[in-house]
Amino acid sequence: MPLRKVIALLLVGLNSLCIWAQETPTYTYKKGDRDGIGKWYMGREIAHIMGFQGMSWLERPEREKEEHTTRLLKNMNIKPEDTIADIGAGSGYHVFKMAKKATLGHIFAVDIQDEMLTAIQSKIRIRALENITTVKGGEQEVNLKPNSVDKMLLVDVYHEFNFPFEMLRSIHKAMRKNGKLYLIEYRGEDVQVPIKKLHKMTKKQAVKELEAAGFKFERNIENLPWQHCLIFMKR
Repeated sequence: MPLRKVIALLLVGLNSLCIWAQETPTYTYKKGDRDGIGKWYMGREIAHIMGFQGMSWLERPEREKEEHTTRLLKNMNIKPEDTIADIGAGSGYHVFKMAKKATLGHIFAVDIQDEMLTAIQSKIRIRALENITTVKGGEQEVNLKPNSVDKMLLVDVYHEFNFPFEMLRSIHKAMRKNGKLYLIEYRGEDVQVPIKKLHKMTKKQAVKELEAAGFKFERNIENLPWQHCLIFMKR
């Protein structure tokens, strides 16, 4: 290959790398809240992940009353043929409820903790369900096929992502055209919501971060007691 062509290709690659660096928001590190990891993204400190030891809290009997989870699923307008991914599925609290609605579709239960996935797999076997698949996620990848999911559900998990930008880009890639992302986070604007500060998010912060990763904010359905129900479109 002529030297001139090699140099041209190297310049193109360098230019692409520079553009990516400019587009990718950077992380900063400093001491912060005791519930945070000391890593900041777009002015927000990332929270510690809730371990599998908190599984019983996810399955608490009063959760429906506190969060109106049935109403949340109605907000998603789940159709029988929908393919849905629950990112940070935990013990599968929402997974099995969605599986009853997407009877002709499929639910991907994505989590980074093996203990959570094992709990979901056990329930799948007991209930003999065929429209649920567990997926081991990573810190920067959801490990789903490109353009394979109609709807993404993230319930009280996004604020714990160690690499939020990379995770959002991976989610964006896995979504089909006109796919919707449902971001559920405890309202950071409301001091009455009985959740630790770093485990809540404001609408303004959430919209800023998701739009930086290529999503378009559609609306906030404000019908949940403690949480935002923020809907984003793939663009």
